[in-house]
Amino acid sequence: MSEQQQHGFSTRAVHAGYEPDPQTGAVNVPIYASSTFAQDGVGGMRNGFEYARTGNPTRRPLEANLAALEGGSYGRAFASGMAATDCLLRSALRPGDHLVIPNDAYGGTFRLIDKVFTQWGIEYTPAAVSDVDAVRAAIRPNTKLVWVETPTNPLLNIGDIEALSAVAHEAGAKIVVDNTFASPYLQQPLALGADIALHSTTKYIGGHSDVVGGALVTNDEELDTAFAFLQNGAGAVPGPFDAYLTMRGIKTLALRMERHSDNAEKIVELLTGHAAVSQVIYPGLESHPGHAVAAKQMRRFGGMISVRLSGGKQAALDFCSRTEIFTLAESLGGVESLIEHPGAMTHASTAGSALEVPEDLVRLSVGIEDAEDLLADVAQALR
Repeated sequence: MSEQQQHGFSTRAVHAGYEPDPQTGAVNVPIYASSTFAQDGVGGMRNGFEYARTGNPTRRPLEANLAALEGGSYGRAFASGMAATDCLLRSALRPGDHLVIPNDAYGGTFRLIDKVFTQWGIEYTPAAVSDVDAVRAAIRPNTKLVWVETPTNPLLNIGDIEALSAVAHEAGAKIVVDNTFASPYLQQPLALGADIALHSTTKYIGGHSDVVGGALVTNDEELDTAFAFLQNGAGAVPGPFDAYLTMRGIKTLALRMERHSDNAEKIVELLTGHAAVSQVIYPGLESHPGHAVAAKQMRRFGGMISVRLSGGKQAALDFCSRTEIFTLAESLGGVESLIEHPGAMTHASTAGSALEVPEDLVRLSVGIEDAEDLLADVAQALR
């Protein structure tokens, strides 16, 4: 463990990966807006930099910081969460291989696997990540990867990372945990046995809805070598300004996640038992079937809430259209509160499949505004 990884989370978030610039004393990472770098003779690269797709002095500290936050040895930053997903799938799988995915996976992940990777001979089986035996039963002799989201998107099911990692490794497969909903502050998949932690850094890590990005973190040097090859070879890398914005957002991640969690818990209390709501889905509720596992592996329960409306699809659409502070928009994890109808928005690609989401479902990404204002907004939208 490095000296930086021995520090507390908030200290790592602020300092890991970068020290003040020795020439200028710049406290924040400078934006190195250069596409190429001078060499001291042929092959004489300065600090390993030759071309910005291969490596950039703004991106490198971000990657070191991401690794430190997840307790990993290696971090790779990408232009989007889907770019990170694509890199992982192409690194880990070959034609004829099989993977297990959540039966309520993020729509973009499902679309990429179902519509693109199956054309290249990749097979997949959906299974409930909340059911270890179901995941074990879905594994085949040619399974190379077990894909886990916990909490899942959008049904907030909880997978036992430690147990699922043991199942995957018994079968000779790698396991990846999409840690986007929890963030590294709330959950540490690598410490629980996962091989890879994946993020859409667009969400809680960036935290301000102003930058798109993705990340892969691992302790496996062979995997990281494969990620680095495709990161450079395919070129889906973040620009220096994107890397700067992401690193700026990381500095307040711990503070934001505490406020997201505080506000979400208050809204859950309002929603629970409300006549317009048939079900509140939140891992912090003791009635949630994954509550005990979530309490074991998460610091807190996060800012994501899903609800099902008693009035069905139209009631769900009406709820989405009536909020004033909650903005109707895709994405999540920003400082502002967002609301969406997954079936018609982020998960439209799952329609007609085994992963189709309920049409009466609404997903809330609870921001860091004043809780009283958010509660009043939800209450008036449900009237």
